[in-house]
Amino acid sequence: MKAIYLTKQGDAFSSFEQREVPKPKAGKGQALIKVEAFGLNFADVMARRGMYKEAPPLPCLLGYDVAGTIEQLGDGVTGFSVGDRVMAMTRFGGYAEYALTEALAMAKIPTSISSAAATALTTQYCTAYYASAYVTNLFAGDSVLVQAGAGGVGTALIQYAKYKGCQIFATAGSSDKIEYLKKCGVHHPINYKSQDFVEEVKKVTGKNGVDIVFDAVGGKSVKKGMTLLNSGGRLVCYGAADLSDKNIFGKLKSVLDFGIYHPLFLMMPSKAIIGVNMLKIADNKPQIIQHCLQKVVDLVDKGVFVPEVGQVFKPAEIGAAHDFLEKRKSIGKVVVQW
Repeated sequence: MKAIYLTKQGDAFSSFEQREVPKPKAGKGQALIKVEAFGLNFADVMARRGMYKEAPPLPCLLGYDVAGTIEQLGDGVTGFSVGDRVMAMTRFGGYAEYALTEALAMAKIPTSISSAAATALTTQYCTAYYASAYVTNLFAGDSVLVQAGAGGVGTALIQYAKYKGCQIFATAGSSDKIEYLKKCGVHHPINYKSQDFVEEVKKVTGKNGVDIVFDAVGGKSVKKGMTLLNSGGRLVCYGAADLSDKNIFGKLKSVLDFGIYHPLFLMMPSKAIIGVNMLKIADNKPQIIQHCLQKVVDLVDKGVFVPEVGQVFKPAEIGAAHDFLEKRKSIGKVVVQW
């Protein structure tokens, strides 16, 4: 089978190599998927930059989400058949024509969804559901700030917040993305390149701020977001994109910019910081992944979740796909299709 290996860390256009390797076999509780499309995530960019410690040693196969058909089932797998069209999370290995997944991290694709769109439903939409309905909970009337709202997870969070009847603020960095946020139903879109999101939120909410901040940026964005939380507010961190394009000194500054929070200073105003790493959840609590996948499919069927595909690339364009994502040009999910 063909597989796209990360062979060195650094530039998007010189770090990958397509190789011919043996097709894997499904073990107990696993499924082998003939991949039609695989998704890119910002963690892939971090791994290529040498900043994602969970990544396997080089040379390695990245990839956390795939869509395709079941080629082979391992012992003990029930509820699926060879030939079923599925989407799945992968513990790396997704950048290939065939990929292994644990059956608990797999779901049948709704008939209304393309393979490219289905890749967004695993990592991005499961992350959004876990962050907004599992580790916290949105209620009608809550005020919500979504950082990087035009991304894959941001889009999903906005769709869920709209479904729950929240007042939605969201940030993006271009006029096209601001228009996209408006189309998604964001009440208060904010261009973070020309506006200070703290000031813009306070213009609307006054001293009350917001109830929930979802942050994929990290650095000073987190510290500023904390200043916006009302009593009972929660800040959910699920990424650190601010670290990706900086030298060692810039990275250190970004880490310090997160701020230091003593439990006492969270308890007194009744605020919370919650970290989300779906890879760790998949490793240690796969039943949660299974639950989230099923809930995501249910919400697709209800028309709540509608995945947005920002750009589809060919395997030979993997460098361009990484560059596109890293430079934050994407709206929605970035996909590679075989």
